[in-house]
Amino acid sequence: MQEKKPILKNRIFLYLTEFFAGMSVMAVELGASRLMAPYFSSSQIVWTIIIGTIMIAMALGNIYGGRSADKNPNPDKLYGRIMVAAIWIALIPVLGKYMILGISAVLIFSVNSNFLIIAGFAACMVIFVFPLFLLGTVTPSLVKYTVDNLDDNGKLVGNLNASNTIGSIIGTFVPTFISIPAVGTSITFLIFSGILLLLAIVYFVSCKTVFFRMKKLPISMLIFFLCVWLGHNNSFAFWQNDLTYEGESIYNYLQVSENDEEVVLSTNVLFGVQSIYKKEPGLTGMYYDYAMAAPYMSGIHEKDQLDILVLGNGTGTYATQCTRYFDNVDIEGVEIDQKITDLAKEYFELPEDITVTTYDGRAFLNAIDETYDVIMVDAYQDITIPFQMSSVEFFELVKEHLTDDGVMVVNMNMRGTGEGNINQYLADTISHVFSDVYTVDVAGSTNRELFASNNENMLAVLQMNLAEESNDEVTALMNRVSSNLIKYVPGNYLMTDDKAPVELLGMKVIDELIQDEVVYYKDIYKNGGIKALIEQL
Repeated sequence: MQEKKPILKNRIFLYLTEFFAGMSVMAVELGASRLMAPYFSSSQIVWTIIIGTIMIAMALGNIYGGRSADKNPNPDKLYGRIMVAAIWIALIPVLGKYMILGISAVLIFSVNSNFLIIAGFAACMVIFVFPLFLLGTVTPSLVKYTVDNLDDNGKLVGNLNASNTIGSIIGTFVPTFISIPAVGTSITFLIFSGILLLLAIVYFVSCKTVFFRMKKLPISMLIFFLCVWLGHNNSFAFWQNDLTYEGESIYNYLQVSENDEEVVLSTNVLFGVQSIYKKEPGLTGMYYDYAMAAPYMSGIHEKDQLDILVLGNGTGTYATQCTRYFDNVDIEGVEIDQKITDLAKEYFELPEDITVTTYDGRAFLNAIDETYDVIMVDAYQDITIPFQMSSVEFFELVKEHLTDDGVMVVNMNMRGTGEGNINQYLADTISHVFSDVYTVDVAGSTNRELFASNNENMLAVLQMNLAEESNDEVTALMNRVSSNLIKYVPGNYLMTDDKAPVELLGMKVIDELIQDEVVYYKDIYKNGGIKALIEQL
């Protein structure tokens, strides 16, 4: 065995190498989820892809690192790999977004099913596997350089693994609760890249490594500083330069855009509008308007006050619309993302008298005793439904918090096709809890509204209260909703806390939507090639 270099005799440095390697792996993993979420969502499926590919990378890195250390126990090679990993990670905020869209653009014309899953897996493999493979070589290599005899090898290996694990623990919390909310995903990548690069610099400088290796340090530092200069931009929708606001919270990517007529919130760069505010009072033309049928079903013109709870308040579109059209409502909202509530007050003119609690919707229901005339369920994690708010147990909880003639309205933002689609699962599950369930498709969108109650006279109440409505515009819309309501005939699809495959069902619908959207461009590409496609775009 070659003589140990002086810095490697200092075990603190070795433990620091393990510590920061473990921390960086977790930081990159969490950063990967945030980089991919605006394009592929942050569902359990996407997390599975990220965790799976990272575990593949780490396993391969462990194997290679051990064999490499046995064959050529030169620590220069390990710290060289750490330096390369640092530069690769620094390049992610510069190139990652373009690579994701490039990979997606290629696959969207060649994949006919499971596009989001395949594109997400391909993007994760291309962008994240290599640097984490290199970091996976750290532990077996350091074991080789550290263990001098068999007397204390167990202790040393244990200390190294403990350092790596402690670093991983801290690397789990720091990005989620500190760096990403404070400075964004891009700078988070750069911070941990800089830490790894500093480790390599300290090693090579202290060892006075041969000149050819030392030449690589200035080059690596130059690339890193170029990445700092070019990669600090947090924009995920880099093709848009007119956004009012773009940022991140603990839970979401957030994008606010506006024009002379409206302000819009989106939590995904590719799919849909999550909230909208009309600057001039009027109907939105979206599902929020249809959902206003629920107060009529619960007797809005018969009661002195109608109590409404909105689970998934967002920026308050539904709450705002109800306050604009009804003068006897008391509205309470629940929104898990405090940043969205802050945006609601800053950009969406959320009425001051609407109380918003920052909490998970189901946990909120578990914590209160109040009942409501209307409960609006519109809770989404970007474009996917949280499984805990799709089960029969959840809807039983909603029922417990409704008055005897209360109505639950649920926004189902994707119309699935085929047997066993997500809307069938949701509607069948709700029908196990409520005796009367009606659905209506929202014109011009993929949304469907579901109204559920244990009041068998809910439609009669709707008609009675519509007869007392003085706003012609609202009356016309409500009559259209009423005439298109379909009584739901339940089947046997049921989601429970134990089994609620909402991510798979949701991905299937999104996949169908994508294929419907790109068929036009596929035909252009098929008939005219890439040139015709570029001209069309």
